[in-house]
Amino acid sequence: MTVIYMNLRIILIIFSLLLFPASSSASHRYFFSKNNTVIGSMKTYTIKGDESLIEIARKFNIGYNEITEANHTLDPFIPGNGKTVQIPTRWILPDMDSYAGILINLSEMRLYYFFPKGKSLNTVVTFAIGIGDEGKATPVGKFKVIQKLKNPRWVVPRSIRRERPELPKVVPPGTDNPLGTHALRLSSKSIMIHGTNRPFAVGRKASHGCIRLYPEDIPLLFQLVPNKAKVTIVRQPVKVGVSDNKVYLEVHKDKALKINYFNETMRLLRQKHLTKHINKEKMISVLREKNGIPVSISK
Repeated sequence: MTVIYMNLRIILIIFSLLLFPASSSASHRYFFSKNNTVIGSMKTYTIKGDESLIEIARKFNIGYNEITEANHTLDPFIPGNGKTVQIPTRWILPDMDSYAGILINLSEMRLYYFFPKGKSLNTVVTFAIGIGDEGKATPVGKFKVIQKLKNPRWVVPRSIRRERPELPKVVPPGTDNPLGTHALRLSSKSIMIHGTNRPFAVGRKASHGCIRLYPEDIPLLFQLVPNKAKVTIVRQPVKVGVSDNKVYLEVHKDKALKINYFNETMRLLRQKHLTKHINKEKMISVLREKNGIPVSISK
């Protein structure tokens, strides 16, 4: 009976996510500087009724991976009425020499778009994403947006049709189209940034290499990003940042990388000349948790 109930619960969650898009916080703009690379703020949320972590994640524009890492003691499908959920809407910007265009960090499954520099402050918006599955990993590297498509057709790749021969050669625009309502084609023509008809897959490794956004987020990104915009894709499970003269550390589990998390953290701290400002016990605690939340490790 428990297994049947769980399967029914999962089906109902997926159905509600498809029919009732959540309000997104992705349009919030964050300001940053060289001395302030931590954006956003942590929140908490009290579960109402039979809400799942998947539904709550979409409300706050975070992915499945982010909400489950931050709340690893809760059942993702039946967390419990009245339970308090940590909402990890605070992020350290990935480590880059300069910020421009789209920056995607596969380790945290998150996309950042940096507004062109003008008279205003440095400004960024950020979106939760889904990425390529194991064996079909989204590649790292430097690309450009070469085409912007509204209501795109999906020309099904031969590799996918071999796996799923029931699929047609072309899927027209509509609710059955896995590209959603908008798509950005990159200079590596096999990769696109697009919407999805499976919003529950955001925050998961579930695509054939493309980057998926929530259906309510892709029109916002589409409007913001110009053609030929720079796109940088990195894999950074460890991020170090500074805010209000405090040093922060954010660590994500990334099984696709075989690295020593301690050594990588020390490398970043030395690179940023921050080693003398940190408390190593705090640092080791964050490395042990790996819950994707920026935590102060200052003395």
